[in-house]
Amino acid sequence: MRTTARVVVIGGGIAGCSTLYHLTQEGWSDVMLLERNELTSGTTWHSSAQVTNFGMNQTMVGLKSHSIRLYRELAGDPDHPITYHHADGGIRLANSEGVMEGYRHFASMARGMGVEFEVIDAAECARRHPLITRDNLLGGLWDPLDGDIDPAQLCQALARRARKAGAELHRQTPVTALRQLPDDSWIVSTPKGDIHAGIVVNACGYRVNEVGAMMGVHHPVASMEHQYLLTEEIPAIRDAGRRMPLIRCPIDDFYCRQEKTGLLVGFYEQDCRTWGMDGIDPHFVNALCPDDLDRVADVFEGAVARIPALGEVGIRTVINGPITYTIDGAPLVGPIPGKRNAFCIIGLRAGLGEGGGHGWLLAQMIVHGEACYDTWVLDPRRFTAHGTAELTAVKAVEDYQNEFRFHFPHEHRPAGRPVKTTPLYRVLEAEGAVFDVVNGWERLAYVRPSQDFTETHTFRFNETFDAVGRDVAAVHNGVGLTEINGFTRVEITGPGALTWLDGIICGKPPRGIGRVGLAYLLNHHGCIKSEATLARLDAETIWYGAAAAAEWHELDWLSMHLPKDGSVSLRPLTNDMTILLLAGPRARRVLSEVARGDWSAMAFPWLSVRRTHVGIVPAVVLAVSYSGEEAFEIHVPNAQLLSAYLCLRAAGEAHGLRLFGSRAIESMRLEKGYLHWKSELITEFDPYEAGLERFVDMGKGFVGKAALERRRAAGPRRQLACLALDTTTAPAHAGASVMHAGRVAGTVTSGDWGHRTGLNLALAYVEPDLSAVGTVLAVDVLGMVIDARVIPSSPFDPENRRLRPACP
Repeated sequence: MRTTARVVVIGGGIAGCSTLYHLTQEGWSDVMLLERNELTSGTTWHSSAQVTNFGMNQTMVGLKSHSIRLYRELAGDPDHPITYHHADGGIRLANSEGVMEGYRHFASMARGMGVEFEVIDAAECARRHPLITRDNLLGGLWDPLDGDIDPAQLCQALARRARKAGAELHRQTPVTALRQLPDDSWIVSTPKGDIHAGIVVNACGYRVNEVGAMMGVHHPVASMEHQYLLTEEIPAIRDAGRRMPLIRCPIDDFYCRQEKTGLLVGFYEQDCRTWGMDGIDPHFVNALCPDDLDRVADVFEGAVARIPALGEVGIRTVINGPITYTIDGAPLVGPIPGKRNAFCIIGLRAGLGEGGGHGWLLAQMIVHGEACYDTWVLDPRRFTAHGTAELTAVKAVEDYQNEFRFHFPHEHRPAGRPVKTTPLYRVLEAEGAVFDVVNGWERLAYVRPSQDFTETHTFRFNETFDAVGRDVAAVHNGVGLTEINGFTRVEITGPGALTWLDGIICGKPPRGIGRVGLAYLLNHHGCIKSEATLARLDAETIWYGAAAAAEWHELDWLSMHLPKDGSVSLRPLTNDMTILLLAGPRARRVLSEVARGDWSAMAFPWLSVRRTHVGIVPAVVLAVSYSGEEAFEIHVPNAQLLSAYLCLRAAGEAHGLRLFGSRAIESMRLEKGYLHWKSELITEFDPYEAGLERFVDMGKGFVGKAALERRRAAGPRRQLACLALDTTTAPAHAGASVMHAGRVAGTVTSGDWGHRTGLNLALAYVEPDLSAVGTVLAVDVLGMVIDARVIPSSPFDPENRRLRPACP
């Protein structure tokens, strides 16, 4: 066994084998995999191993398509073929029009990734799968490439190819300790000796936190017991002359696929249970949990009602084994938060079906720093300190119970809520606030018009339309107040702070004390990594503000680039302070009544920052706006948040102050053409493609400059455009395909109704020659091809007159 390796992958299931193989495909051969027992001896060996193209976003669709292409290639290897039932087809069933509309959206989204789904009615579902009934069935989503694969053969094929490319695999080699050296490399200890590794990868399945503990980290991954059964022979399958499609049924919480001449039927029962919360027996290898068919009896009854042949055949085998879940059900693939040269590929509840793609993207991240797709939906840093074992378990149960039920827009399920709140939570709730969730924080979304008001989750405009419109009107015509909690805030101090920031942003930092600026950070490929608001408080203090979801992401990037001489220090303030946002043409009057000093437009213009007090509460005020209306971010300590809030409410009463929420802000920011991190601002595009050239200074040095110069010379692949849609029925949701001449020409990143402009707006990356104002396009909205035209990027107040009121 080598004593050094560029990368050591820990774990020999699909995650580890795929990562090892794809590292060699990216050109790294000095790589090693360590498995404590035998390959596939964890969850992989008992996987039902379904391989679908379906995903909730384009990144997931893309990685699954890669898996399918890879598995087809492996199956066709003349020397070492593997069993892969490719393109049996699969149907996701539906019994409501809302779910059917969701399927139409996912079909539109997948089309942008070159994947064709088909939305079919109940009769067509029954024609394609003659064993199912049409009772309580409206239709379904057809995936023509659905299938299943042999888990052990797949992993052995990947391992074989990795070995051939120079990788080493060592079975019966448990990792006993991990120690990081001052240069951020690792000592990996095993009974066979130590290995000096440049990078380590945790691919340990349900033992993920055993290895995590060796690094001093906890991963938000929990295991659930999952049961499926294999039936005896079913004559209708034996005599069909073709393989039966797969079925996934959110109506009755089961799935099934053909297994030889019978069926494999799996269950997602409501009476489910976690596994391994108090530790895992070290001898649990190629093992299963005890059968418990009583627990799935009601789900089985539903499956029989849908597939009557199940009631006429015996059960041959029952499998009950652990599968892993995260807080939101999506895997954790990428850098381990707070660590250097450490990655993970964990929480793969559908590991076999998509593991090929996950290993592909992770290998790109390790070798190149980024993957070909933006991978935030997989990023381990999307959960922060609230991602405890207890919360993960609660959310895993909830996700398991809703396995085939996708989230509707603005749907935030109740398990584990509230996780993070400020002292204002109950106060705002009593005033009619409805909350969405951002990085665990309960954030005011809108104000309900009555106590009995309820929201119907749908892809169309719903009951909240008028409520959000009233919020917008309050801000536009008078003054509104809302709470922005969880906003990522890092205090950067030191004599070298300004110079250092100048070297990692692509534009100019605010030069004057008391000034605020917007800045963009690029990765080494010249694409957008982060967006930050920089507020210069004094000669050696700058506040760095970013999206709430980005808390750990920003800390990782900033820490990675800190100068070694100690001239710059970082102090996270995210969880210590909250923003009270005051917005509207009367906002300045309210602020003037609660804080001493001159708050006139001349003394405190747009893009200013000042330390002050709001009533008795110390505060930092920024004159910035994400709505296009004059606005002030009032940053106050959480311990005194209530006092500042009450002070502002009292002062605002005479000015008609109203509460408003984040959904109104979303509507208004689209009218201004303001971009959102991980919607428009993703690692697949550079600032020129995003229309942010005014924030780029090519006359100075910055991270990613050389790559950006090359990209600029090559010209844009896509260009961000603002679209006005000719419909009042529904917004264009992220991922919807933009069409031109009957083909896909772009993808929507955000969409909503603009209440001040009366326009149904969308932002979309489109082919550059289709981005000019006046170009006529179409958008596939829930299966409806809607006319759309390219309009100026800021249809509301393009000259920013409302942000710069005239000085007296």
